[in-house]
Amino acid sequence: MATPQTRTSAGPVVAVAILASFVAFLDGSVVNLALPAISSDLGGGLATQQWVVDAYLLALGALILVAGSVSDAFGRLPVLRVGLVVFGLASVACAAAPTDLTLIAARGLQGVGAALLVPSSLALINAAVSPDDQPKAIGTWTAWTGTAFVIGPLLGGVLVDALNWRWIFAVNVIPVVVTLWLATRVTEPAHGGGRSRIDVPGAVLAAVGLAGTVYALIEQQRLGLSDPAVLVALIAGVACLGVLAWRETHTDHPMIPVAMFRIRNFGVGNLATVFVYAGVSMGTLVTALYLQEVAGLSALLAGVATLPVPVLSFFIARPVGALSARFGPRLFMALGPMVAGIGFLLMLTTGEQLAFWWQMLPGLIVFGVGLAITVTPLTSAILGAVDRDQSGIGSAINNAVSRIAGLVAIACTGIVVGGVLDTSAFHRTALVTAVLFILGGVVAAVGIRNSDHRDDRVAPDTAAKCFDRAGAPPTARRG
Repeated sequence: MATPQTRTSAGPVVAVAILASFVAFLDGSVVNLALPAISSDLGGGLATQQWVVDAYLLALGALILVAGSVSDAFGRLPVLRVGLVVFGLASVACAAAPTDLTLIAARGLQGVGAALLVPSSLALINAAVSPDDQPKAIGTWTAWTGTAFVIGPLLGGVLVDALNWRWIFAVNVIPVVVTLWLATRVTEPAHGGGRSRIDVPGAVLAAVGLAGTVYALIEQQRLGLSDPAVLVALIAGVACLGVLAWRETHTDHPMIPVAMFRIRNFGVGNLATVFVYAGVSMGTLVTALYLQEVAGLSALLAGVATLPVPVLSFFIARPVGALSARFGPRLFMALGPMVAGIGFLLMLTTGEQLAFWWQMLPGLIVFGVGLAITVTPLTSAILGAVDRDQSGIGSAINNAVSRIAGLVAIACTGIVVGGVLDTSAFHRTALVTAVLFILGGVVAAVGIRNSDHRDDRVAPDTAAKCFDRAGAPPTARRG
């Protein structure tokens, strides 16, 4: 009797989850095009441009684990609503920012809102949709949220050129208000309430550890590793993460249940995520810069040139989700990253005089196909492996893994490029990116299991005891 209700309510819940994530992803995709105008208006040069982007990513990466834990404790919809309010108010503050420092602070607040939105939205889908329909729902989520990356470059270019850079933040208010209105009119499926307490010391250690480490990785490119601020941040960050790792195995209410990583598909899926999202971050960043700084395209044209990637995701993600539900995720998680890697290998044909249509476009198309094949099965396998009452922290862990992998990859991009971005530097980066994707595919091929992968959410007896210590009851036995 509960099943029909779940199915009836799943549509509106999925719509809210899609819109909430769309808001965060749209903001991330429009900002890059506005950076030159922001720097020209507020001053600060390259440092301002970097921190307008990095303040958002830093807050998001540092707090997303905490947000996942809070989501499991208090429910997905309440946390999502708070995230929408925070994100909306921060967007208004960004639009009205009188100085570069004010804008950077407001961008950090946006990151806090996004940290509350993204894991809550995916966990909401996991809780609302039946296991058989979950891959399709996540495919729909992937397809529609991917449209943010289609709309973003076009919308950003139009708003910056026709109006002012402030409008790229002000426009966020419209989808925030619509999503908040819808979120007050849907009911969250029954929440197990397995996690009644939040690991506050663990949350602080995670936030400080990630913030310090990421700050050091970002700033060492500009200031050098010997700079006192960078060195102190790195030591403090690594020390906090080390203490966090020890604490999470010695507390009755861990923020990161270690037993999750003993579940095969969850642990292997997150390891594959490291390679895949490191490749995505490094590859897309350098491709965008290459098209503008070497090939001479404008920011808007560079955005249009990369449209095949999100467009393919929109059309392919949902069918792939249905196929992975039927045949299992392993083939798609292995094949997709390898296809994406081949796409970057094709880009090695670029010459000093870029012939976009046959040197760059084929590689972008192949990369887009590979990425579309990968994302939905990867997300479904990871979320499907954990108990539903822990889907918030499960989603947050996977999001944190992907964000940190991306930040580390971007921090290492300068080393790969070698100081000056030219065609040979682009070739080196494309090769490294291809290797990262292929390694992700190999990890999935070797480690992911297909046979009723939803049963992977059940840990062995030792892991079940750890889940019980974490406050979530062991739910079943491995068959």
